[in-house]
Amino acid sequence: MRPPAEALLFEVPPPPTSVERLLHLADQYTQHNDALDLVLRTTATSGPNTHADSALRTAASTQSAIKAIQGERLYESAELTETVMRLQQLAFLATASADLRAGTARQLTALAPEAAVSCAVTLATEMRRRRWASAPVADHRLTAVQCDALTEIARGHVVAGSSMEREFTRSREPKVLISTLRALESRGLVERSADSAHPAYVGGPPQDRVRLTETGIASLASVLELPSARPSAAPGTTPRPLPAAAQATARSR
Repeated sequence: MRPPAEALLFEVPPPPTSVERLLHLADQYTQHNDALDLVLRTTATSGPNTHADSALRTAASTQSAIKAIQGERLYESAELTETVMRLQQLAFLATASADLRAGTARQLTALAPEAAVSCAVTLATEMRRRRWASAPVADHRLTAVQCDALTEIARGHVVAGSSMEREFTRSREPKVLISTLRALESRGLVERSADSAHPAYVGGPPQDRVRLTETGIASLASVLELPSARPSAAPGTTPRPLPAAAQATARSR
């Protein structure tokens, strides 16, 4: 029996899981950093308020992610404690960057996308270990190469562009090939945000940031830290050193 039409008006998608929230957060930090990069490469002078609203929104999203993790009511562990602490550091750095000029602000959030994905990996591991029966169904259609590519995209490491009528991608290791990008696009897992990333060279045109779609975020979250299908490029949980500007800011407060 089909539900009445009125009921369909109130159907809403389920809220994102805590792991998905962290992948969304990584994307938000990537967009924030990209916007700062474009500001830094324009000739117009930028004051401290150019990016303040974005920084504060990102800090608020980080705090929301922390509350979502705490709402899971998982038993405390060193890994979960460190994850929350790392997110609190990101929220602090994002908030602090709102009062700084673009160049210094960019340094404070430079590693935020990677850190957010690292936290997602740790949280996924803990949730699978404690709640295996309720873990999301893994997207087994993803190959190892595609898992690697989705992870690199989540970390904000992949851009795309074209030259001489040929498309190309730029990424770190492991490399994300244009053929892999097209395969993921055909499944609706990733998309390109046109002209949103910094140019490949001084004076060049902006590049397209490659981002996960909602479906891509759900697919990657479903395979993070699977024992039998762990993405080889999934970042570890050891925090990378904070940039010098971040350390100086922290000491001054």
